[in-house]
Amino acid sequence: MSESDVSTAESGRRRPARERLLEAASRRFYADGVTATGIDTITAEAGVAKMSLYNNFSSKADLVRAYLDARHEEWLGLYRARLEHADGPREGVLAVFDAYADHAAFAYAHGFRGCGLLNAAAELPAGDEGRAVVRAHKEEVERLIAGHVEELLPDRPGEARATAEHLAFLLEGAMARAGLEGDGDRLRHARSLAAGLLDRL
Repeated sequence: MSESDVSTAESGRRRPARERLLEAASRRFYADGVTATGIDTITAEAGVAKMSLYNNFSSKADLVRAYLDARHEEWLGLYRARLEHADGPREGVLAVFDAYADHAAFAYAHGFRGCGLLNAAAELPAGDEGRAVVRAHKEEVERLIAGHVEELLPDRPGEARATAEHLAFLLEGAMARAGLEGDGDRLRHARSLAAGLLDRL
């Protein structure tokens, strides 16, 4: 091991265990699924003892919820970064699409598998708190779209709501297909369709 590798490994060990556990869980949950990923896999990848996990998270379910919250915040960060360069409400809507495309472009260890939140929700039973986290994220995305569309159509609230729902469905459908196909092409196409729809309002 080179001197720089030793330094990197030591700095990794100095990082808080909670942070390392959450990063390891994020990688494994996305790549392999929530159910297939055991606690031992996460602690081994994080380089911490199993007791350290339970000192930071009350259960695996608690860790899953933390993972879902982290993915939501990560997406919001991408959206806000895009929104900083958006010129007006039309570009604001497209910033939502761009943020999803940015997520798809990340260098995932085993490739892009679609929306990590929806993937996790599909594994969780009805009534699980994690599913409520995912639903809240999707509702917030639609609210963000709706806010921009309402600015475009201030005197047509009904049409604004219907258009926002249409755009949210377009985005989710594109994300599902992009996940199955393993790249962001569908998201870029959906952005073009969204731009055309907005231009016809």
